[in-house]
Formats: sequence, C-alpha cells, structure tokens
Amino acid sequence: MNISMELLRDFSSVGAGASRAFSYPFTRKTKQRRLSFVYLIRTSYSFKSCSATLSLTAEVEEKPKFDVDKAALLARELRKSFNSGRTTNYEWRMSQLKSIEKMLEEKENDITEALYKDLSKPGLEAFVAEISQVKSSCKLALKELSHWMIPEKVKTSLTTYPSSAEIVSEPLGVVLVISTWNFPFLLSLDPVIGAISAGNAVVLKPSEIAPATSLLLSNLVEEYLDKSAIRVVEGSVDETTALLEQKWDKILYTGSARVGRIVMAAAAKHLTPVILELGGKCPAVVDSNINLQVAVRRIIYGKWACNNGQACIGVDYIITTKDFAPKLIDALRYELEQFFGKDPMESKDISRIVSSSQFARLARLMDDDLVSDKIVLGGQRDVNQLKIAPTILLDVPEDAQIMQEEIFGPLMPILTVEKVEDSFKIIQSKPKPLAAYLFTNDEQLKKNFVQNIPSGGMLINDTILHVATDGLPFGGVGESGMGSYHGKFSFDAFSHKKAVLYRGFDADASIRYPPYTTQKQRLLKAVINGDIVSIILALIGW
Repeated sequence: MNISMELLRDFSSVGAGASRAFSYPFTRKTKQRRLSFVYLIRTSYSFKSCSATLSLTAEVEEKPKFDVDKAALLARELRKSFNSGRTTNYEWRMSQLKSIEKMLEEKENDITEALYKDLSKPGLEAFVAEISQVKSSCKLALKELSHWMIPEKVKTSLTTYPSSAEIVSEPLGVVLVISTWNFPFLLSLDPVIGAISAGNAVVLKPSEIAPATSLLLSNLVEEYLDKSAIRVVEGSVDETTALLEQKWDKILYTGSARVGRIVMAAAAKHLTPVILELGGKCPAVVDSNINLQVAVRRIIYGKWACNNGQACIGVDYIITTKDFAPKLIDALRYELEQFFGKDPMESKDISRIVSSSQFARLARLMDDDLVSDKIVLGGQRDVNQLKIAPTILLDVPEDAQIMQEEIFGPLMPILTVEKVEDSFKIIQSKPKPLAAYLFTNDEQLKKNFVQNIPSGGMLINDTILHVATDGLPFGGVGESGMGSYHGKFSFDAFSHKKAVLYRGFDADASIRYPPYTTQKQRLLKAVINGDIVSIILALIGW
C-alpha cells in the first residue's frame, strides 16, 4: 500500500486547506509575508482557490524535508529520553501537567484567536468546547494521578497459596498522537495529557488544515513543556507518512475512517496498538411526548452551535414520526432564529466551513437531484465567506448521498416513520455511530434504545454532553472507531496493565512436581477445582 498517496487522496478530499509543511527542529525561518486565505488554499496541493477574504499571518520557510530518516532520529531521541526513566517519574508527570495548566491560563487569548483564524469559531464556543475541556482534563489528572498510579490489588486462588497479586500500570513508551482540525486544540492536548499522565514520551502531529492552531501548539509545547520527551511535528502528508513509518508503542488517530485504515495498516507492520477516533452518522430520535422547546434547543446546540455541524459527535440526522415532523420543524425554525437571527449568514455566533473543498462537498450534497427539492429551511450559501446557513431537509430518501456518508456540516436531514420504534431499524441498517441520541419521556423506549442501538456513546434527552463527563469513556465502535480515552480512561489508554504475582519460598507443595502419582493427581485436581471435601479425602488417602 502506498501510504503517502493514500493520505494525499484523503487529505485532498477533505480539503487539506490552509496547509504548511512546518516540522519540528529542522525548520529554518527566513522571512514573513502577509498571506491571504486564498494563497494558503492555492498552495495546498494545488487546490482550486476560493475567494475568501479572511487572512492570517504565516511564515514562508525554507527547510530541509522532514523525511523518514529525520522521523527516525526524532523517535530515537524520545526513546532515549524514555529509557532514561525521566518520564516515568511521578514528579516529572506532575510538572508537565502543571505547565499545561499554566499555559492554558496565560495563553487563553492566543488560543481563542488561533481558533477564530482557522474556523471563525466564536470566542465563547472556543472556551466551552475546547479550552475549558482541556483545563478540566488537566485538573483531573493533577488531582487523581497519584491514585491512578497505585497498583490495583487482586485476589489470588488456592492454587497459588500463599501469594499476593496486583496490576501495575506502566507507561507504554513513545506514543504518537495524530490530531484533527475541527477541534484542533482540544483533540490535540486532551490525549497528550493522558499520555503524559501515564508516563510516556509523546509526539503530537496537529492538523495542517487548522494552521494557526497547529503553529500555536508547536510554539506553546516548545515554550512550556519538556522537549526532551514531548515534541510537535507540523506538516501534512509527507510528515505524517514519515512518522507512520516509525515504530511507536501506541498511536492515537482522530479523523476520517479512510485515513484510519491507513494508520492501522501502517501500525500493523510494527504490531503497534492503535486508538482510532473516527465518526459516523449520529442519529437523534425524537418522540412526541417531550418538552419540545428544550429538546430543540439541545439539538441545535449539538448540531449548529457545535462547530456548525463539523463535529464527529454532532447530530447527523433526525428521525421522528410523520405526524410530529411539522411541529418539530416549526420549533427548529423558531429557535434557530432566536440563536442566530433572521439571517444566520450574518451571525457571528456560528463557525464557517473549514475549506473550499469541504464547502464544495456540502454543496454537492445539497444539489443532489434526490434531495434538492427537500429543503424546508435554510439552504443559503456564500462561497466567498465559506458559509452555509443551517439547513433542514424533510423526507430525504435513504439512498441519497447525504444519507450514505457523514455530513460533517450544517445540513440536517429529517426522516419520518409511522411510529417512533420504527427508527430502530433505520439506525441498525447503518454502520455503528460514534454517538446516538434519544428524546423521550417513555421509560420503556429509553431501555429499548440503550439495549438495541449499538453506538460508541449515547445520551438520552440531550446531545454531546456525555463527552464532558470525566467518568465516561469516549470512543467509537465498529467503523466509528476503536479504543477510548478521557479522564482515567486516558491514563489507562496509554498504560500497560502488567500482571504481577508475589510468592515466598514457603509452602512449596510437592504435588505440582513429578513423579505424578495417583494420589498427587487426585489431590492436584481437587485443589484446581477448589473442592475442599475432595482435597480432604485425597489427603487422607480415600
């Protein structure tokens, strides 16, 4: 498999947009230019340009290519640092977590600005969805790390008596985190916090599609963290390919299922375990016996107020009954106006589409002959500003393209059924989603939904908030991913659970050793089976 070419195809398909090929210490700065968003788009794999008027400052750099040899050098340096025992030390882990906490306090404005440059993400949304989530993860790790590191005591069996046992959490070694662009700060640092907490050396590869945040992360990590054990590699296809050629002790990748397969194939060459955080079509089933206003506001929050639909856990489509659909649409129309005004294209409280290619992909979904006449709300678009209004489509055919792929944008199809229970078959006919949502007051329906709908995560009567609950793991199932992290699960994800059994030299029973006499066999079988009566009988020769 040509990993480089496959990655290039995938990044191109998602609009690898404003991309640079920065890389860790091999970059030599030369001069600065004022680069428009158009220029950045044009210089990213010769993409078709867009006339977005947004601009941001980037650096034109001459640098040696970050190739496989330099990636190997980086891996060796971090391996040496890890093998020295530096990262396994409790004090080192705490110092790095405290440095991240300090960084978040001191650089909040810089982080917010970078997220606005990359996605026009509103300041409050940037804080709630990204900065505060990283702060929460960091504070939890600082509070609980000493408890997480304590070996877990385990009961032993009669066959090993006398003995004691425990499970020791040890760091895996040198790990690679490949992040994505839609929540570029959160989805970069959250897993890094877990990797550091577990005592690993870490390489972070941020997404080049969010160039301002990528550059900021590179600068902040170098300024605040121990660069002998924690590094950032910026860049795109070549850099990612070079990194994937190396042997890592674990890889965490967040992004598309297509690149997820490439990452997994590269990891398989070294038998490297992977965590894949992918996505899928996350459904929201809406019953009629609900507080409609509250439900609709929460659906809007989990779709358009969540990066304008560009979120793997965002609501992808709604299923409701034919009778209830008109009432639901009226409520959505009213609350959308309350949130974003009469003209959502002018709202400052909604993010833009990340790139021209993503915009074109969403436009194709809207213009599909099977759905172009199904739009009942919205549909406005502005390629110059890379904006698409919140758009609702009613009774979309299930064979339409919009129902065959993850939308990842502000388009919301509504499917209708005769009774709400019929929604189960629709969801079960599709790959398992990363999240599934249900709005109802029917307790039996809730139980049936939990028992019969497979998904990475699930939330009843709300959207997306389950990922902010530290005690719950975040991860996919099937095509929506594998493995999980968040909170203690992040520590566990980057740890090996080592089984340890302790025994003394006393009570060395001869029955385990040859020669295997009939009496030994009887006694040994009785001990293994835990049959006290048989043990006594065997001991007395019966």
